[in-house]
Amino acid sequence: MKVKELAEKNRSYRGYDERRRVTREELTEFVECARLCPSTVNMQPLKYRLVYEKEEVDRLQPQTNWARALPDLHLPHEGMCPTAFIVICQDTRISDSMARYQKDVGIVAQTMLLAATEMELGGCMIGNFGAASVRETLGLPEYMAPMLVVAFGKPAETVVLTEIEDGESTNYYRDGNDVHYVPKRKLEDIIL
Repeated sequence: MKVKELAEKNRSYRGYDERRRVTREELTEFVECARLCPSTVNMQPLKYRLVYEKEEVDRLQPQTNWARALPDLHLPHEGMCPTAFIVICQDTRISDSMARYQKDVGIVAQTMLLAATEMELGGCMIGNFGAASVRETLGLPEYMAPMLVVAFGKPAETVVLTEIEDGESTNYYRDGNDVHYVPKRKLEDIIL
């Protein structure tokens, strides 16, 4: 697949086929792709906690909060949870400047999600979680600061991109059939 095709297919999925378990080997491949990404001043302070064993996935899932823009829905729906996570952490022994490496977190998360898309999997970046509770749930040392939780699994929902006119809402929404719509600004509206 070309990069544009991967970008179009890579959506923030909030529903997964729980019968398809994501393996440690697949997660390791995602981290291998992330490891090759650029890093601010090449410090490479990010570390990755792989969560793929069902019991641990089940403990981490309640620590995450999904789809804040849809407060009337509880996502993922029952029986449609991701089957793995990667928790991107910053090793504060390497650098304790959390803001400085935020862009690195985004770069590696998107790279891992593109790798997942290439493998017919999907995922979702989850920034709405309690870092202290995630650290405790996973038994991480104090110097490992959870920065982002990335869910992975086999997508089991439909996500549709729609173009919007300049000034229209960018809020995502679902229809009566639980199809997830993601409004996108038009190309001509974002090029300066």
